[in-house]
Amino acid sequence: MTITGASEKAALQALKASDWHLEGAFDFFYSQPQLRAFTDSRHLEELYNRYKDPYADMIMADGITLLCNDIQVDPQDIVTLVISWHMKAGTMCEFSKKEFIDGLQSLGVDSLEKFREKIPYMRSELKDEQRFREIYNFAFGWAKEKGQKSLALDTAIGMWQLLFAEKQWPLVDHWCQFLQTVGSNLSDYDAEGAWPYLIDEFVEYLNENGIIQK
Repeated sequence: MTITGASEKAALQALKASDWHLEGAFDFFYSQPQLRAFTDSRHLEELYNRYKDPYADMIMADGITLLCNDIQVDPQDIVTLVISWHMKAGTMCEFSKKEFIDGLQSLGVDSLEKFREKIPYMRSELKDEQRFREIYNFAFGWAKEKGQKSLALDTAIGMWQLLFAEKQWPLVDHWCQFLQTVGSNLSDYDAEGAWPYLIDEFVEYLNENGIIQK
């Protein structure tokens, strides 16, 4: 109840619907708008105005940094990505008024205290396979520069390192090293190097299918 802000009745309903499995209860609760905690539109407006940029009708990097300080989260913490996912943010380090308010309403949050209480739940979402996939897919559209169709290499590597810092993927460091050290035409790829077998297979596939132009 503390994490979701749900009433005792709503919490019991969610637990019963999930056969008393806690993670399933979270999923059920957040899929049922009628169970979410009521949010006060005046409080949401006050929060938005606290973080809004003085020169634009949106929350920019400085406002997000202030928000992170208020909810006691490091701006580099992966949970800030989960927050942006809940807000359906279109661009990194920016929240429109609609994104910010709709996101808080979907979380049942209208105060900093409630926001801080929600952090453990948002961290737990990264452990759910389906939620992690959704957050992963969101991250790469969110991190792109405006007007660009793809991510800059340094940004992509930073996102992989962030996303897999706690959720282990054994090849992530090798993959990032491969991208940083091997040119786009693979001319400097050393097949005798100490690359994992899957990366050797990946290079072989690219060459055999004529995907790489020498």
